[in-house]
Amino acid sequence: MKGRLVIVAAALGSLAVAGCSSSGNNSSSSASAGSGSTSSASTKACTTSIGFEGPITGPVASLGDEQLHFAELAVSMDNAANHTKISLVQGDTQLQPAQAVTVTQQFTSNAGIVGVVGPAGSQEVEAVGSLMARAGMAFISGSATAVALTSGSYSTFFRVVSKDSVQGPQDANYIINNLHPKALMIVDDQEAYSTGLVSAMLPIFQAAGIKVDHESVSQKVTDFSSLVAKITPAESVVVLPWQIAANAQQFGRDIAQEHKSAVIFGTDGLFDPGTFTINGSYVSSFGPDITAIPADASIAQAAQAKYGSFGTFGPPVFAATHVIDEAIASVCKAGQTPSRSNVLAAIKQTNESTSILGQPISFDSHGDLVNGKFFLFKINSTGKYQLIPS
Repeated sequence: MKGRLVIVAAALGSLAVAGCSSSGNNSSSSASAGSGSTSSASTKACTTSIGFEGPITGPVASLGDEQLHFAELAVSMDNAANHTKISLVQGDTQLQPAQAVTVTQQFTSNAGIVGVVGPAGSQEVEAVGSLMARAGMAFISGSATAVALTSGSYSTFFRVVSKDSVQGPQDANYIINNLHPKALMIVDDQEAYSTGLVSAMLPIFQAAGIKVDHESVSQKVTDFSSLVAKITPAESVVVLPWQIAANAQQFGRDIAQEHKSAVIFGTDGLFDPGTFTINGSYVSSFGPDITAIPADASIAQAAQAKYGSFGTFGPPVFAATHVIDEAIASVCKAGQTPSRSNVLAAIKQTNESTSILGQPISFDSHGDLVNGKFFLFKINSTGKYQLIPS
C-alpha cells in the first residue's frame, strides 16, 4: 500500500491560532519555544516544505493521528509567529519499515522538502536513516528511542526524546525498588525498539538477583493465552516493552481470564490511554502530560479545541516540528533561501531554553537530546493514567 501524501497548506492559516507570541521569548507557553528570535521583515517571504512520517493508518493510527495533529499545530503556530510559509507534507508509514522507506524515497526525491519530522518507530529510523543521510536531509523523531540510532550511522538524525539506555535502567530500577519481584517475565515483540529495551533491562534485573523468564512474540500475534500460561505464581511482574497497545490490552485480559495476578509494566510504546487501560499497570513515557504544565496551557487548549483529547505522543512531535520551523526561520533571517544543508546546520545549533516538554532542547554531537528523561504513570481502576512523582 502506498503512503498517502497530502500537502497541508498550513501557510494559508487553516490551523491558525490567535494570540501566539513572538519566537524571541523562548517560552513554552507560546508556539515558539525556539532557538532564537526572528523578524517579520526578514521571514515574510520564507516559503518551503517539511515532511511528516508517521503511522496515520494501521494498528497504531490513533497515536499517528495525534502526532500528525501536533505537527500541524506547530507549523500553524510557528508560521503565525515567524511570518513564514512552511507547508507540511504527510507520509503514512503504518509503523512498517518498508512503508517508511517508500515514504522517505518520495520525500528525498522532492527537492522542495528541506527537513522531516519522524518517523515514529525505531525500526523505521533504522530502515530510512541511510537514505536520509545520503540526501543530506535532517529528520527529527518525537518517539524513536532505540540507543543504536545515535551511534553515528545516521548523521542527519535527531530526537527530542530520551533513549532506551535511560528508559531501560530507570524502569528496571523502579520495578526492583518498588515492586520487589522475586521473579518476572519480560517479553520482546521482535522489533528493534523492544529488543533494545530488553537488552538494557536484563542485566539490571539479573544483577539484582531476580529470576527472569525472557520470552519473545511477534507484533502480529493477538492470542496470548499460551504465553500467559507460562507465567508462574512467583512471577509477580510482566514487562512488556511493546509498541502496540491493543496487544498489551489483550494480554492483560488474558491474565485476568487465567486468574493470574502479575502486574504489567509497559514502556513508552504502550502509552495509549484510549486503548491500554488495565487497572494497576504501569507505563513509562518519553513525554510529560502537558496539561499539567501551566506554561503549556495555550498549546494544550488549542490542541484540545481542534482535535480533542490527547496523550504524550503528540507534544514531542510538536517540539520536533518546532525545532525545524525555527531552523528554517533562522536561515531566512540570515538572508538565505532554506535548503537541506543550511537547515541541517541550523538544527545542530538548536538551543531552546524551554519547550512544550517542560525542559530545554539542544542536541549533542550524535543528535541525542541533552539531559533527556522519562516519566512514569500508573493506571487506576477508571483507566486514568496518573503520574508518579519522580
